[in-house]
Amino acid sequence: MADLQDDLHTGAEAGELDGLSVPPVTEVLPPQPHAPVSDPDDEPPARAHAVLAAHPVADGYSGLPWALKHLPWYDLELGESAVETDVPRLREGHVGALFWSLHLPEAIAGDRAVGATLEQLDLVRTVVRAHPEGLRLAHDAGQAIDARNCGRVAVLAGPAAAAALGDSLGVLRSLHALGLRVLTLTGVSWASGAGLTRFGEEVVREMNRLGVVADLSGASAETVRRTFAVSKAPTLCTRSAARALRPHPANLPDDLLVELGAAGGLCMVPLTAEQTGPTVRDVADHLDHVRTVAGPQSVGLSGTYDAGTAHPLELGDASCYPRLIAELLRRGWDESEVALLTWGNVQRVLRGAAFTARAAQLRRQPSTATIAELDG
Repeated sequence: MADLQDDLHTGAEAGELDGLSVPPVTEVLPPQPHAPVSDPDDEPPARAHAVLAAHPVADGYSGLPWALKHLPWYDLELGESAVETDVPRLREGHVGALFWSLHLPEAIAGDRAVGATLEQLDLVRTVVRAHPEGLRLAHDAGQAIDARNCGRVAVLAGPAAAAALGDSLGVLRSLHALGLRVLTLTGVSWASGAGLTRFGEEVVREMNRLGVVADLSGASAETVRRTFAVSKAPTLCTRSAARALRPHPANLPDDLLVELGAAGGLCMVPLTAEQTGPTVRDVADHLDHVRTVAGPQSVGLSGTYDAGTAHPLELGDASCYPRLIAELLRRGWDESEVALLTWGNVQRVLRGAAFTARAAQLRRQPSTATIAELDG
C-alpha cells in the first residue's frame, strides 16, 4: 500500500463544456517496423497475423489481477501455465493493450470494497513493475500507443465495481489519481434497476470531469439510458454481446445497441461460451450483428480471460485472437473494419474521455456532493 501512497497525487485537470461534442477521432497504429503487409490473396490465417501486426488488439476485460492474487509465484514474461494470460501469449495473439479488471466478489461491499480495490490497484502496479520487458502501465490513449511502440503491452486499470467508491466522490478522485480509468455502474443504490439517482448522475458528471469511462455491462436499461443522457463522454460495455443471438442478461437488446451507437459508445463482445456461444463462428456472429446494428465504430473485443468463465472452441487463451480475425476476414471484413474493431474504437473512446475531461475542468470544480444530500 505504500506504493499507492507514493503515487497518489493531484495533478492539473481539465473539464468538459456543455454542448461540446467529442470529435470523431479514429486513430489506429501505423504498421510496426518489419511487420508483414497484408495481401488480399493470402489465406485468412496469414492475413489475420498481418492485419494484427499493424492493428493490435485492445482487450476490454482481463481478470488477471484477481487470478494472480491467489498464486504463490508467477512469471508472466517467461510464461505462466496457471493462468490464461501471459506475455508470450499476448504477443502471439497480437494484444497491444488490455484493461485489467478490479472487480470484486459480490460478498465484498462497503469499506471492505474500497480497501480491496486499493489492494488490487497496488497489485496491478506491482505486477507491471515486476515485468518491465513485457508490460507497461498506461493511463490514456497516447501512453497505450507509446507502450506498443516500445514493444510492451499497455495495461490500463479498470473496470472497477461501483461499490469501490464507498458512495464517496472523494474516493473516486483518489482511485483515479492511482490509475483507475473505468468504473462499472451496477450493484449500488445509486445505479440500480431503477436507474441513476441524483447522486448517481453526479457520479457520472464527476467521472466525466476526471476522465473515468463508464462501463454499462450488466446495468439496467434505465441506468444505461440515463447514463447516455447525462454523460458527455463515450461509454463502454466491457462484456456485452447481442441479446438477439443469445439471451444472456448482460447482452444488449437491439434497441440499446442502436442507442449505444448513436451515443458514440462501444460494445466489447466477450469471448465467453456463456454469452456468445461455444465456437469461434458464434463469436463472429455476434460481432457481425453488433457491427450491423450499432455501427462499425461501436464494436470491440473483450477476451474475458482469467475471469473464471469458459471460452469458445479455438479461443481458449490470449494467444487465440488471430483465429477470430481469420474468421472475420473469411466473412468479408476488410482491414479498415478490423482495425476499428481491434484498436481504433478503444482509442476513440479513450481520447473522447480525455477531451471531455479537459473541457469539463474549465468550468467545473471537484464535486463536494454527498449521497445523503442528494438522495437522502
